[in-house]
This record gives sequence, C-alpha cells and structure tokens, in this order.
Amino acid sequence: MREFALGMPGAVEEFPWGETVAKVNKKVFVFLGVSDGSYPVGVTVKLKDEAAHAHALTCPGAEPAGYGLGKAGWVSIPLEQKGAPAAELLCDWVEESYRTIAPKRLIAELDAR
Repeated sequence: MREFALGMPGAVEEFPWGETVAKVNKKVFVFLGVSDGSYPVGVTVKLKDEAAHAHALTCPGAEPAGYGLGKAGWVSIPLEQKGAPAAELLCDWVEESYRTIAPKRLIAELDAR
C-alpha cells in the first residue's frame, strides 16, 4: 500500500508524530502507521463515498479515526486481524482518499494514466 500511495501524482512520504503518512499538496491522504511496533499494523483513510465508508467500518476492528477525524469520514482499519481487507480493496480506498484530498489537476493527471 505504501508503494501504491506514493505512486499517486504529487504524493510524498512524511513522518509526523513518528507515523508514516502519504501527503499530497501538503495534506495527509493516508496514515500508514508506525514501524516501531508500538501500535497494531493498520491504515487510516478518508472515505467520502457512503458505501465505501460503510464497507470499511465492517472490517474486523475498524472504527472511525480518533482525534475527531472520524466525523470527517476518516476510518482506521487494522490489518493484522483475521478477515482484514485484501490489498486490492485497500488500494481502492487509498485512491478514494487521495481523490478526496488531491487538487483537481493531480486527479486529472491520475485519470490520464
């Protein structure tokens, strides 16, 4: 997922708060977690599409993101539990999150690929 996220037009990797994130236009579009083992492996994405948001919340252990982000459509999805979503579905959600955050010119560049 990290490689997929960073392959989006204009995407960059940063490490605020000790967490790996992918940003576009200086805004986070996916939280990829920490690598020190202090938290379970998981991702957090912003899903504005109601069906995708509802589907993500049905994943084992998934919940609205903390710090008030859940109210804006962010969902935290653990990846170590049985029944975790497949990589292809996670990449779809990362792309949706990207499309929600990215400027129109970069979305047009993605669509042209």
